[in-house]
Formats: sequence, structure tokens, C-alpha cells
Amino acid sequence: MEVASGSGDKAGFFTQGRSWLKALPVKFKANMVGMARNIKKLGQEDPRRVVHSLKVGLALTLVSTLYLGLFKNDGFDAIWAVMTVVLVFEFSVGATLGKGLNRGMATLLAGGLGIGAHHLAKLSGHIGEPILILFLVFLQATISTFLRFLPKIKARYDYAMLIFILTFSMITVSGFQENILELAHSRLSTVSTGAAACVFVSIVVFPVWAGEDLHNLIALNIENLGSSLEGFGDEYFKRTGGEESKDDKKFLEGYKSVLNSKNSEESLANFAAWEPCHGRFPFRHPWKLYLKVGTLARECAYRIEALNGCLNADIQASSEVSNIIQEACTKMSRESGKSLKELALAIKIMVQPSSADSHIENAKSAAKNIKSLLKSGIWEDIDLLKVIPGVTVASILIDLVTYTEKLSESIYELASKAQFKSVEPTLSLKTLHSGQNQSVKSAQMVNCLDVGINVRESTLPSPPSENSSAPKASKQRMGVQI
Repeated sequence: MEVASGSGDKAGFFTQGRSWLKALPVKFKANMVGMARNIKKLGQEDPRRVVHSLKVGLALTLVSTLYLGLFKNDGFDAIWAVMTVVLVFEFSVGATLGKGLNRGMATLLAGGLGIGAHHLAKLSGHIGEPILILFLVFLQATISTFLRFLPKIKARYDYAMLIFILTFSMITVSGFQENILELAHSRLSTVSTGAAACVFVSIVVFPVWAGEDLHNLIALNIENLGSSLEGFGDEYFKRTGGEESKDDKKFLEGYKSVLNSKNSEESLANFAAWEPCHGRFPFRHPWKLYLKVGTLARECAYRIEALNGCLNADIQASSEVSNIIQEACTKMSRESGKSLKELALAIKIMVQPSSADSHIENAKSAAKNIKSLLKSGIWEDIDLLKVIPGVTVASILIDLVTYTEKLSESIYELASKAQFKSVEPTLSLKTLHSGQNQSVKSAQMVNCLDVGINVRESTLPSPPSENSSAPKASKQRMGVQI
């Protein structure tokens, strides 16, 4: 019996093994097909990724040709140039330029201090020289590492501090046995060559500007907020009235992309600060104001998320309460959404956001009406549990109107500092999705559009609030096609 059982187990093992081997080619083919589809999807989402990969290969080939072809080098110095390309080359011009300058300046400073430290150590005699060198290495590493924790240095110069520690230590210790001047010169020249190759290829070959990406990202986020908010009122009161909407609800969830955009905005603003003037963005463009606009946009997104929670809540306002607040709430939602879309359009084509003022005033008027209703005595005869859901939605919408106005004021400030044009758009908001689309980052970038605008001689409008930063009156006369 035991022998028969053992034979059966062996037969089952070999059967499973044979089945696994037969299925292996099929699984391998399926995995390869799936991988190819993912690669194709990745490239289609943002074709700039493919271009970036080719640019890195071009920069590496260029540096290798310089050292191995023209300079007839033995290859050791070329290693540092190749390493510089691999470490410095980033997706955008700003990121590449920032890293290249950080690496170059840190190498230059560390090389000079390393030579000074080496000569200072020589003055201490044969016995004291290695001791002093080790002490100086310890001291600079400790101080430099601690400085990396400072927020401003961490944001813009963290990579420079890291390279400074590495280069100072390497030159100081290696110079103890080698020609320190030759070592410092070799290190500086190879790093400079690699960084220069990265910056040249990044700017000349299909450049990707972080500033433009930040500009488009902010505009897209505000547009998504407008789409979510504009349709909320009608959808909410359809549900409280017992109706089931069959329309696509994806537009109501556009705000979600705004909630997690803080890190992307801060990174892009940091990279944009390194970039030279390009396109519509001059030198010293107010990139920090984009972060202020982005912060207020997230404040709006948090409140839209709260409204979305009310939309899906188990307890809804009664039909009696809904009839009382429906008109004012729907108007606040619709007008605030339209104003956000107008603000997004103004940022996209870089014009004064005066077209949003009328929608903001209409939303404020509706908010004033709903406040009067809430203070009136019509709620005394209605069950409190039936009132709370509707009043909650109304109060959040009132708060949203306030933050929409603050967002408008911040965009007025941006328009003033960035010298946006005073224009009168000739096309409706439907042009947001028309024209020649450009490839931009998936889920982060917005399509650049061909929008016709007439620029007329006019006085720049003042923002709707006295406390806002208003552009001074000035007259401009020009023709623009964006």
C-alpha cells in the first residue's frame, strides 16, 4: 500500500511538472505582450518620456566621444563625466540646470578648500599631517550634513551639499598620496564637461520647461475644480428629490487631482526658478505666486470634497428643505464653477481675469440670499434632523464662494506681477477643449490651446476686493494671437 501510494505521488509530481512546462511558453508570451502594452501606454500618455530617454543617450554618447575620441583619454577621467551625465540629467530644463550648477559650484568650492586643507595639513609636519586631514574631513562632513537639514538649503542646494562632502573628502584624502592639483583639475574639468553636455542637450533638443508645466498644472487644477463645482448643485437636488441621474459623474470627481498636487507644484516651482527666460515667461517670472494660487485651489478642493461627502451621505435633506434652499445653492454652485473656469482660462492665455468678476458677484448675491434664509424663522416648524443636511451643504457653499473670491484676488496679483494682458476673449469656454493640443504630462499638464483674442486699448481692471493686489491703470495697444 505504501509503495503504491509513493508511486502515485511521484506520478502526480511529474504530471504537474509537465503541465507547468507546457504552460510556461504561454505565460511568457502573455507577460511579454502585457509588458509591451504597458510600455506603449507609458509612451502614449506622454511622448516626452521617449524623447527624454533619447536625450540622455545622446548626452552620454556626446561625452564619451569627447573623452575617448578627441581627447584620447585612458577612460578613467571619462568615468566622472559619464557619472555626471547620469546623475545630473533630469526631465526638465530647470531640474537639469539646477543640478548641473549645484554639482559644478560644489565641485569648484570643495576642490579649492580641499587644496587649502591639504597645504594647511603639510604645515603640521609629517606626523600631524594625516591627523589634521582626518580632523578636517570629519569637521566639514559634520557641518555640511547638519546644514542639509535647513529648509532653504534642503529645497534648492541639497544636492550641492552632498557633492561638496564627496569631493572635499575625496580630494583631501586622495591628495595625501597623489598630485592634489592635478586631481582637483581633473575632477573639475570632467564634471564641468558632463554638466555642460547635459544642459546643452536639455535646452537645445526638444526642451521641457518646468515653468510651463507648472503654469499648465495650475490652470488645469482650477478648471477641474470648476467642472466639479458647476455640476454639483443640479446633481445634489436631483438626488434629494428622488431622481436618479443617468449622466456620467466623472466630472464631479475632477477635484481629486488637486488634493495631492502640492508636492508636484513645489517641485516644479523650484525647478522653474533655475530656468532662463523662455516663451511667454520672462526672467524672474513670479513662480512663487503660483504656489499661493495652488494653495487656495486646494482649499477649494477640500470643501468640494466635503460637498461630495454630502452628495453620497445616507441622510439627505427633506424635499421641503430642498425646495427652500435649492435656487440659492444651485446658483452659488453654478456661478462659482463658472468663475473658476474663467479664472483657469485667464491663466492659460495669460490675460486679466476680469471675465470672472460677474460670476463671483452673482455667487456672492446668492450667498447673501441663503444667509437671509438661514436667519429667518421658517425653520421653526421643521424637524431639525431634516434641516441639518441641507444647511450643511449651504454653509459649505457659502464658504466656497469666499475662497473663490480669495482665489480670484490671488490670480489678480499674479496677473499684475506677471504682466498679463488686458483682453476681451472672443470665444466661449468651449474653446478650452479645442485647437491644437500639445503633449503634456499625464494627469498633471493641461493642453495648450489656439485661442483667438482681441487686445484693445483699455484700462486694466481692478480686482473685486479692496484688499486684493490690483494692477495699476495702464494703457496697452497691441494685437495678439495665442
